[in-house]
Amino acid sequence: MSGPANWRTLSERPLANYRVFEVTELHRQRADTGQAHTFYRIESVDWANIIPITTAGEVVMIRQYRQGAGCETLEIPGGMVDDGEDIAAAAARELLEETGYRAGNVMELGSVFPNPALFSNRIHSFVATGCECVAEIANDANEETTIELVAIEDIDRLLLEGKIDHALVMAAFHWWRLRGQPR
Repeated sequence: MSGPANWRTLSERPLANYRVFEVTELHRQRADTGQAHTFYRIESVDWANIIPITTAGEVVMIRQYRQGAGCETLEIPGGMVDDGEDIAAAAARELLEETGYRAGNVMELGSVFPNPALFSNRIHSFVATGCECVAEIANDANEETTIELVAIEDIDRLLLEGKIDHALVMAAFHWWRLRGQPR
């Protein structure tokens, strides 16, 4: 049994640049039938998120208003990886900026495509143990985060109740479980 047919790119055209992502039009052709179709790809830098565990064994989570969903969400820190930045360093930087907590030991959990039908990038998930509050929150003008310390044993309940419902945060917790819940 063979897999799906490959597509070859006939042309690519940038359509728009929106600061945090770009949209590209792709004109592609199926290798087996010759059928051509136009697709659209959202291009973004890679993202990183991090599950921060305090020295007391709590998960440092953040609440913030999300413009896309139009509501407040409960999440772990995360964001965009800067050009040339080490991905683990980006996760630790986001943790410090959004919470004021510094990571002790940082361990990579895994990475996935956020949505391979549309996006070209990946999100890399990490866990940080031994996290300690060392600074004030340093949000930029477009974000506001508040901290919630959550007992590790409450994470599954919050996921099941839909109180944590950000898919990329859920992916990080899934990786965390698969890696044996490093604490």
